[in-house]
Amino acid sequence: MSDNPSPQDLVDGLVRLLTVEQVNSDNFTGKPQKGGVGRVFGGQVIAQALQAAQLTVPEDKSAHSLHAYFLRGGKEGPPIDYRIERDFDGRSFANRRVIASQEGTPILNLTASFQTAEEGLEHQAAIMPDVAPPEELKPDMELREKFADALPDLSETQRRLMLRPRPIEMRTIDRLHWMNSEPKEPSAHSWFKAAAPLPDDPAMHRAIIAYASDYTLLGTAALPHGLSWMRGELNGASLDHTIWFHRHARADDWLLYCTESPWSGSGRGFNRGHIFTRDGTLIASVAQEGMIRRRRPKPE
Repeated sequence: MSDNPSPQDLVDGLVRLLTVEQVNSDNFTGKPQKGGVGRVFGGQVIAQALQAAQLTVPEDKSAHSLHAYFLRGGKEGPPIDYRIERDFDGRSFANRRVIASQEGTPILNLTASFQTAEEGLEHQAAIMPDVAPPEELKPDMELREKFADALPDLSETQRRLMLRPRPIEMRTIDRLHWMNSEPKEPSAHSWFKAAAPLPDDPAMHRAIIAYASDYTLLGTAALPHGLSWMRGELNGASLDHTIWFHRHARADDWLLYCTESPWSGSGRGFNRGHIFTRDGTLIASVAQEGMIRRRRPKPE
């Protein structure tokens, strides 16, 4: 990929990243992110694990939920191996367990459930909030550039990571989580979509929504405390992650991600999210608990 990739280049790279290689009927390999530094993004591991599971069920069954536990942080560079356990295959539902390992060490366990499409009773209690449309908001990358310029102590590596072009375009209604400086209500709203058109593959769209669902979620638990990861005030890591897919949606159309954190304590923060299409249809619900701790200064 060039030093100045186009949005389509970035999205094509994301599709390649989330396209796992089948080794045999129940084993798959996920590619590392090109140019990745440090710890693997949790959304990548979830999405690749989901993709591996999706390849082991009949095409008439779609994922309707997944539950994942992060065991260890993966590191950029080595590939990730995904082993599938086919726990159940029924007429309407199927269940798969996925063990993600890196260099022989498990880093994530994921269970996914699949269902054959059917008609059923319908209602939707969650109401999409009345927020500014994405066209009226600045791209998050513009805000990142402004924030980076305001941090004179930012290292070149940190600056490069912060300003790295991303395949998911985001536009935040509220202040960016990691720019948070004053205590505020533990809720946030942001639009997201793939930065360029995606293939017409519903499984890939679900995987990319799963990938993006790990953005902004844990940061919601930091909002009431006026603390920021970018200022070095917090340590955090996802502990578990759950997604319920309610309806199919395209990940290259704008989706609104509404997050809230009803509780934090004991070094953990609990967060929930709802994902809506522009017309207010609820297409997914998310829940996550993460480790979140105030960073203590190192003794001199």
